[in-house]
Amino acid sequence: MKRILLFVCTLLFAFSCSNDDSTSPETPEANFYALTVGNSWVYKNYRYNINTQLYEDTGVIDSVSIVSTENISGETYFKFRRLTTGNEDGITFCNPNGEHFEYLREDNGNLVRSDGNVKFTNNDFSLRVLSQNVWGIIVEQLIEGESTMNVEAGSFTCVNSERYALLSPNNDPSPGLDRFYYSDGFGLIYDTSSYVSNDIPSIIRRLDTYVIQ
Repeated sequence: MKRILLFVCTLLFAFSCSNDDSTSPETPEANFYALTVGNSWVYKNYRYNINTQLYEDTGVIDSVSIVSTENISGETYFKFRRLTTGNEDGITFCNPNGEHFEYLREDNGNLVRSDGNVKFTNNDFSLRVLSQNVWGIIVEQLIEGESTMNVEAGSFTCVNSERYALLSPNNDPSPGLDRFYYSDGFGLIYDTSSYVSNDIPSIIRRLDTYVIQ
């Protein structure tokens, strides 16, 4: 009798373990910045018209793609290729025509360049110093909460950071303020470029189309 009871208990335990294993969902791999070879994004640049107070299409297009990976100092970086066209006039704050390459990787929520500097963070709310100058320092800070950004490519839930200058000698914030919006699983959606002395961005860049694998 004891042997029968032991056999039944063993069967119940085995069935329970098997059932748990079969119903446990797999945890998806996080890829906030969409770092996958083959992904691509197309951005359009818009310039503020002081007369109409509207942003007008400059014709400048940034086509960005991840073309490969590369090992740098023992870390795997994704090689980004940006091809800019339409900037024959050299519009200020728009990228110059031609190819540009950048190496990026993700590290605990940070998008890190090959020189070790952080390009964007999705979880560090501390004030980061980007550069120091005789007239002041340029800083950037992640803002708490989420925003919905509607661009040509669609509607995206984003986190954003703000970049501005602290002017000497009293560290007064500059009127100029730039914003960078990233969406989980899609990468960069929208950003701005401003003069330090002007509270209206000179150029805004919006995601027009994308291919995410």
